[in-house]
Amino acid sequence: MRIGIVAGEASGDLLGSQLVAALKKHLPDAQFVGIGGPKMRAVGVTSLFPMEKLAVRGYVEVLRHYLEITGIRRKLKQYFLADPPQIFIGVDAPDFNLHLEAALKGSGIPTIHYVSPSIWAWRGERIHKIKQAVSKMLALFPFEAKIYQVAEMDAAYVGHPLADMLPEYPDRTAMREQMRLPSRAKIITLLPGSRQSEIHYMADLFIQTMRLISESLPDVRFLVPLASRETREQFETALYRNAAADLPVTLLFGHSHDAMIAADAVIVASGTATLEAALLKRPMVITYKMSPLSWAIIRRKKYQTYVGLPNILAGEFIVPEFIQEAATPENITQALLNLMADEEGIKRLERRFTQMHQELRQNAAEKAAMAILPFLSKNKP
Repeated sequence: MRIGIVAGEASGDLLGSQLVAALKKHLPDAQFVGIGGPKMRAVGVTSLFPMEKLAVRGYVEVLRHYLEITGIRRKLKQYFLADPPQIFIGVDAPDFNLHLEAALKGSGIPTIHYVSPSIWAWRGERIHKIKQAVSKMLALFPFEAKIYQVAEMDAAYVGHPLADMLPEYPDRTAMREQMRLPSRAKIITLLPGSRQSEIHYMADLFIQTMRLISESLPDVRFLVPLASRETREQFETALYRNAAADLPVTLLFGHSHDAMIAADAVIVASGTATLEAALLKRPMVITYKMSPLSWAIIRRKKYQTYVGLPNILAGEFIVPEFIQEAATPENITQALLNLMADEEGIKRLERRFTQMHQELRQNAAEKAAMAILPFLSKNKP
């Protein structure tokens, strides 16, 4: 049995690897082929192209790589149409996967899309394209499945795999000991994003913010987990460019969850990492910058005033956000210092984040696998 699967970035690689592992419990001889990162390859997925080629965000950034990305998609489509898998699973990456899914579904291959596009936040008209392209939607948040059901589309809420994976009550003291960090120091973890395009826009902002924070907190230490060798090199170059060799900063290769658990607070680029920080019960400031043209397009199409997942799930601003023009070192630093000084506010946040965690913990990978298996039994080779 062959199953096509494509993930386009680090968060999708994690979700895809967990889903493949769950499916293999029921289908030990199944073969998985498509595009995946190191985690998916580790559980046996054959990746036909480097996943990093798809990890681009923003209209302008995608345009720069448009020919390469569409070339990969065209070759994948030809590959799957020439030798059809029993099903195809698109893990997130909707701009890439939905086009591919439409072609495959049109040729009779059932298509599963794992992680709903954010149609509740912006570009809601995409639901019509999704309905044409997707046989079943697997949604990570409870309110998403209802949107598809109203549109008479097959969908299931499976919960969020991160809520299954991350500890409900992380031990900060033990993590600091494990990471050999001083127990009394103020630790700030900064997550500038997993994509090279994000580091391009975020690195200088984060370094200048560290400079301001260190002026107010003399005993502070900074942790910066980076997702790849390329993003680490980018960030190191930015440190050199900003003459910041004197800052008390440690760059990590991965280990973002450990770094968040150890932290007093987190500064995080908008994306999946904001949910990770919430599930790890860390007070945070959310920020994001992209090309001015990309932001101008997105701002006109979005429906909500907030962009961070913790605020979206709460339905209100429970943590500060600074996007684009508002994303300045001064704004982020002041918000972070205010958060860290508010002990009662931190306790309220921790209670709110614990409630979110309990709602999202559904054994997601297994629920997703069970939603997919009926398509495989109907479509046996």
